[in-house]
Amino acid sequence: MTTEHMIADQEPVEIAIADQTDLPGIVDILNDVAASSIATFDTRPTSVAERHAWFGQFSPTGPYRLLVARRHGRTVGYAASQPYRNHEAFRETVEFSVSLDAGCRSRGVGTSLYRALFESLAGEPIHAVVVGIAMPNDASVALHRKFGFTEVGTFREYATKNGRYISSLWMQRLF
Repeated sequence: MTTEHMIADQEPVEIAIADQTDLPGIVDILNDVAASSIATFDTRPTSVAERHAWFGQFSPTGPYRLLVARRHGRTVGYAASQPYRNHEAFRETVEFSVSLDAGCRSRGVGTSLYRALFESLAGEPIHAVVVGIAMPNDASVALHRKFGFTEVGTFREYATKNGRYISSLWMQRLF
């Protein structure tokens, strides 16, 4: 599965199933987001070695997928569906996440990744998709609403990062 998507005011991006060569780019994105925002609760940089187990949970088939956006061979974003909880009762629930290189935000890359992720998961044994969004993050909320997610609740001030309490809006979509 590799598709090319035209992005507003930019060169096209390739959307593909992630492979090991994408992991350094994903780690770069994760580290930038961790250092510059509350969109992730990570407080220290990670390494490619530390992310190998996380990467290993994904497959080209089944409910747990990892797609990447590449521009000129460089990984500029990813979208993932992963287990929500490690409990049999949640076997048909997946949690989505998306993260983009700073230069690709608000340019349609996240939309292209999510569209491809939903298409790739068609026919999989998924009943519900959930997402937790650290607030404020209007762009992420808008992206999820675009794909039919609805708000189900907010965990208020349940995490801290850099001395600041963080709340998360939880959204879901039945698949």
